[in-house]
Amino acid sequence: MDFAVALAAKIGCDLRFVTVTTVTPTTAADSPFWDTRLFDAGEALIAKELSDAMTAAQKGGIANVTSATIAGRDIAEAILGYATEQGFDHIVMGSTGHTAFGRLLTGSVVDDVLRHPHPPVTII
Repeated sequence: MDFAVALAAKIGCDLRFVTVTTVTPTTAADSPFWDTRLFDAGEALIAKELSDAMTAAQKGGIANVTSATIAGRDIAEAILGYATEQGFDHIVMGSTGHTAFGRLLTGSVVDDVLRHPHPPVTII
């Protein structure tokens, strides 16, 4: 987040923080493990993280900062679809620091984004 804020401030661009949710109340309700309290706790955590990011960006001098939560089963496709729809000219993504072996076992959203045509991507 700090890198994205610094980059946006340096080049004077708008900034949008985006998070992708793969579970909606509708899809979760179909699960035998549905628990409204868990879903609500997850939503509250996402809202706090986006709020903290917005506050950091505003303190960093970003004049136009927004956030969005989008839904999608495939996170990379959701990010790329949203970026295309919104006309983004750059994507900054965080990497969770998995080892190469860990990425081999679990995959990586960053790798999936890079496999598709997209605007330039900065990985931090």
